[in-house]
Amino acid sequence: MSEHRSTTNHPADGPSPFTGADVLVPDSDTASRYTGSASSQRSASQTMMQQLLMIEDDTRLATMVGEYLSKSGYGFTHAADGAKGLEALETSKPDLVILDLMLPDMDGLEVCRRIKSLGGDSARTAVLMLTAKGDPMDRIVGLEIGADDYLPKPFEPRELLARIRAVLRRGGESGSAAGTQKTMRFGSLEIDRDARTVQVSGKTCELTSYQFDLLVALAERAGRVLSRDQIMEAVRGRELEAFDRSIDVHMGRIRNAIEVDAKDPKRILTVRGVGYVFAKQQD
Repeated sequence: MSEHRSTTNHPADGPSPFTGADVLVPDSDTASRYTGSASSQRSASQTMMQQLLMIEDDTRLATMVGEYLSKSGYGFTHAADGAKGLEALETSKPDLVILDLMLPDMDGLEVCRRIKSLGGDSARTAVLMLTAKGDPMDRIVGLEIGADDYLPKPFEPRELLARIRAVLRRGGESGSAAGTQKTMRFGSLEIDRDARTVQVSGKTCELTSYQFDLLVALAERAGRVLSRDQIMEAVRGRELEAFDRSIDVHMGRIRNAIEVDAKDPKRILTVRGVGYVFAKQQD
């Protein structure tokens, strides 16, 4: 798929939305399984799989992604616009949403905002954004409003799969490590590993799965100055590209959630030229 705004009418002989050797050319049966209504039926075996919802108006791309991810062991549902995607979120209860930013009915950032404003488990659904290559502003804004990761178009299908696995792994592993303290308390800040919740003075703080893991990584190492690379390694996240500052975006989001004044933080402190330190002593 090219970097400009996509539409649902793509010529069959147009450029592939995938790059590299792993280009999938779907047959008609595949297309009928993975395109169309977001309420497409799943088989009985799919209900036991981790479920993915792709909100993407490029049906050709969605078809190929569905083929690839389904062969990799995931259940897959496709919605062609934002409104249908939000409906599918309630009915299909996906583990992760693959969200294109350029949709015909509403901006993908608005879809992400609405997902994160929903109540219950739906608000904690992981979101992986598809962005135009070389457009850092969309990426930064998306991370600020709660997306867990991003992937520029065009992309390698293997990289998409790796990022999906990393996001889902972060959500599944952090609270289950044996022999670790289930609840960490720092003054009025309480981090519950099992429930994957954060509270300040009894009030729940809204964080994405990835941001929760970043906070836990810092809290486990309270008092230690950590570089950005050390923090990312601690959460087993993707390797950062050179000069990638997305970690700073996430830290800003965490501060907004847990600090009394994010502009004058007392819990997560910046060590200029090095990284961050989580304060051991807190109010």
